[in-house]
This record gives sequence, structure tokens and C-alpha cells, in this order.
Amino acid sequence: MRFVTFTHNGKTRAGVLTGSGDIADLGVPILELLDNGGLIAGGQQALTGPTIPIAEATIEAPVPNPRKVLAVGLNYRDHAEEASQPIPQRPIIFSKAPGCIVGPGHAIYMPRHSVAVDWEAELCIVIGKKARYVSAADAEQYIAGYCVGNDVSVRDWQFHAPTWIMGKAFDTHGPIGPWLVTPDEVDVGNLAIQLWVNGEQKQSSNTNQLIFGIGEIIEYISSGITLDPGDVIFTGTPAGVGGTKRPPEFLKIGDTVRVEIAGLGSLENPVTADMSS
Repeated sequence: MRFVTFTHNGKTRAGVLTGSGDIADLGVPILELLDNGGLIAGGQQALTGPTIPIAEATIEAPVPNPRKVLAVGLNYRDHAEEASQPIPQRPIIFSKAPGCIVGPGHAIYMPRHSVAVDWEAELCIVIGKKARYVSAADAEQYIAGYCVGNDVSVRDWQFHAPTWIMGKAFDTHGPIGPWLVTPDEVDVGNLAIQLWVNGEQKQSSNTNQLIFGIGEIIEYISSGITLDPGDVIFTGTPAGVGGTKRPPEFLKIGDTVRVEIAGLGSLENPVTADMSS
């Protein structure tokens, strides 16, 4: 199944995509369904009811307000090599602020205090039920689904300190979408992952190049942090980020970034000035 969060007639709620590409309305926010363990049952029931043309709806981030957003650094061998970093012996985990999450079509804001804004195509995990001390072998049971992500990174702020959070957690710097695909629909260990800026390809790899797989990531995090329904985990980016190029290449106002992962869809976001007060 493919679940979406959408806005229609001023109300935002969850839906499931039908075979014709329209939306079957679940009537409530996706976190409510995840908290109650009713996502799949709700989707199956909704498919028997009326639908909304997708052209009449605004597609939002699959989980608009996650409780936690975590990420894995240097999790593709080619990216570690291009960054001149050793291959990690354990997953490198950092946080992104929930306010970084936006959906397809939403602007990525160019911050007022930096122009070193970089792209990172990523596979994202959305947790489906509370997870603590989960083994890698059992991890799929705790996953609601997968989606496309872009771990937008402000490179100079990222390296102000040994911890990366300030460079990774700016508002709007975590687009995800366009929908949440359940684990039964994809071979998550073998998905092409690509990114373009203004139509020029910058990244092209495959999730089979992950250093730490999905199960290992969930096992490692849940050993110390309880994962809750709706939590989002960015799993790392492959080679091709702008900050490692010579000279570096960074996003600028007016750019459009598109990330595609086979079977999960396409996520496109414009870069605009930050007009926040």
C-alpha cells in the first residue's frame, strides 16, 4: 500500500492511493492510525469507499509532525570515501529537528546566515510501532514503510562543532515524500537512488551500497532510544554531494532539487529565500 497525508477542503488527514491513482480518505491524521496500530486495516477499509481525485488535493509530508527525526551519517562507502572519512565501525547517529520535515513541493529555505546548503538523497524509514531492543532480524515488523528524503545540510554550520545537529536541523531542511510505501511492496535492499539539481544529475547509486542495513540501523538505535510510531530515520546518502566537489557546489535560490528512489516515487522541492520573521 501507498499512504499519503493530504490536504483537501482545508482539512489535512491520511489517505491511501488507489489503483487509479486517486486518494481513498482515511479521515484522520496518520499518527493516529499508527498509534493505534490501525494503518493497514484503515487503508483496506478506505479502499472500499469514495475517493478524492489526487489533482484536487495537496500532498504533504507522509508524517507531517514526527515525534523524532534521526539520521545516519557516512552510511554509503562511496560517500565516506569522497569525504575522506574512514568507514564507520558502528552507525553514526544524529538528530534532525521535527521542524525540518516538509513535503513535496514545499520550499527548502535558504538560511540568512549561510549559502553552503547541500543536497543529500536518502531512503527514509517510518516506524510503525514502539520499538526497543529490536533485533535486526525482527526490524521489519516495526516499520510502517519507506519514503524518499533529502537530508539538506548547511555545511559550514554542520562543522561548527563535533556534533552535527545545527547544520542538519534547519527549518524545512528535511523534505520527505511523496508517500509512504509499505515494506511488502519494495525490496528495500536493492533500490536505485538518484538526485538532480535543475535537471542535472548529481547522485546515482543503489541502496545495496549501504554500509549498515535497515535492520542494523533499527537494532542499534533501539538499543538505547525507544522508537515511536511515526518516527522518521534518514538512512544516509551516497556519493555526489556538493560539499566534496572541487570547487564545492551548493544550492542557490531558484534551484529545484529532485530525488527519486525506485518504487518509492519522486520528491521535488524548490529553493527559496527564508521569509520567516
